[in-house]
Amino acid sequence: MTVTEQARINTKAPPRAGRREWIGLAVLMLPTLLIAMDLTVLHLAVPSLSADLQPSTSQLLWITDIYGFMIAGSLITMGTLGDRIGRRRLLLMGAAAFGFASVLAAFSTSAEMLIAARALLGVAGATLMPSTMSLIRNMFLDPRQRTIAIGVWVSGFSVGSAVGPLIGGFLLEHFWWGSVFLLGVPVMAVLLITGPLLLPEYRDPHPGRFDLLSAGMSLAAVLLVIYGLKQVAENGLGWLPALSVLAGVLVGVLFVARQRRLADPLIDLRLFRVPAFSAALATYTFGIFFGLGTSLFIAQYLQLVLGLSPLQAGLWSAPGAVAFIIGSNLAPKVVQRIRPAFLVAGGLTLGAVGMALLTQVGSSSLALIVIGNLIMSVGFGFTFTLTVDLVVGAAPPERAGAASAIAETGAELGGALGLAVLGSLGMAIYRQQVSAAIPPDLAPDIAHAIRETLGGAVAAAAQLPDPVGSTLLESAHQAFIRGLHLNALLAVIGFIGLAALTTTMLRHIQPHAEAATEPELNPGLAVTPLQQPGMQSGD
Repeated sequence: MTVTEQARINTKAPPRAGRREWIGLAVLMLPTLLIAMDLTVLHLAVPSLSADLQPSTSQLLWITDIYGFMIAGSLITMGTLGDRIGRRRLLLMGAAAFGFASVLAAFSTSAEMLIAARALLGVAGATLMPSTMSLIRNMFLDPRQRTIAIGVWVSGFSVGSAVGPLIGGFLLEHFWWGSVFLLGVPVMAVLLITGPLLLPEYRDPHPGRFDLLSAGMSLAAVLLVIYGLKQVAENGLGWLPALSVLAGVLVGVLFVARQRRLADPLIDLRLFRVPAFSAALATYTFGIFFGLGTSLFIAQYLQLVLGLSPLQAGLWSAPGAVAFIIGSNLAPKVVQRIRPAFLVAGGLTLGAVGMALLTQVGSSSLALIVIGNLIMSVGFGFTFTLTVDLVVGAAPPERAGAASAIAETGAELGGALGLAVLGSLGMAIYRQQVSAAIPPDLAPDIAHAIRETLGGAVAAAAQLPDPVGSTLLESAHQAFIRGLHLNALLAVIGFIGLAALTTTMLRHIQPHAEAATEPELNPGLAVTPLQQPGMQSGD
């Protein structure tokens, strides 16, 4: 095909989404809201479920962690499976499984039963995210409409995170601990009823053979890495978490080598040769790495340094959630006229400015924390909306499920790595600083609790007489703040580096208004929708 013929094909405007697709987008937001809520409400229920089920310390950790582990480990398999069997079909199957597992979790009679239910919830949850993202890719072929749809979809995370604690707190105040899990039942029921009516079906017409060994290897690799990083974040670096991470990396290397040999790989590694895909994925992953690693310290600062209640801390965090929603929905409008590279870099720059403000916080800097978080959140709204759009848009339609799963796996790994690396660095600074302030005559167990966490130091200081207790508390606060300063400074450097990366790697991508009218001469570098010969779809 000549360049002229290719240009003529690519100047044909893609079909625009209609009312049905926009209503369908509202349906696709339901899983997003639910997963964000489910990640927040469990921690509120831990005290009451612990009193009822009486789990051991190890069992309680598995109750809280297994959900995230199974989501992270199953994303790649489920994303590719959706490309093969149909994305709507997988979404509805996952919704049914999620509702069933929610009932099992709500009425669990033992810690073991709750762990199993949470694991099933994780596997079911892994079907939801790549299915919704890939369906958006196929429902909104016009790049301008797709970016708007992804901005709305991304907003669901902030809305779910904001309303989750409020709804969960109300349920726990009036009902038993299992009621928080029943939130998923009506949401999934609505999805099961409206999904077949509003969502189209898409699948790869030539999917090839599904490789079970690759699926198992991807699960093992991600689980081992995530588990090791979580252990580092909670207990510090040790030989067991280090071996877990190394084993996961080794399995990952073998997984990649196997994908290169297979005729029908689980992941098409050619996606990583597309600059827009690789650069956007790296920015998305490491943006979450720096953002989530620092947010852990912000949450503790509000409650343990400033002394706010959980509700007060949540209310002061609300401006950031609102700012994120504004940024994610403003990005699709601005990208019509400004290149995505500059907008993503601008969002990262705002993130760096917000983090720079955090390097100046002291013992009573509520305003600085709120303003810094607000500025960061606006930037993250721009950055994450556009990078997700670039990742999904860079993949051919028949591979949208796999691309979506890779993006979400990157987010899970980035979050776990941020908590482990930045969390460990911050706590190392805290332990080094606070150790010098511990009175020498304290009991060893109390001294150990002070060194381990700021919460332990606050509890110990409350039991000590003044001025010993107040002096210890002030020293612990200052040690923790220095750890926050280090994390924020590293984030500033990281965001500036990512801004430089995106400006360099994504500068060829036109604003959407221009991309819709100019011929696409190099599809390998494009993020506009590709042609869909043979694509199977239907209602």
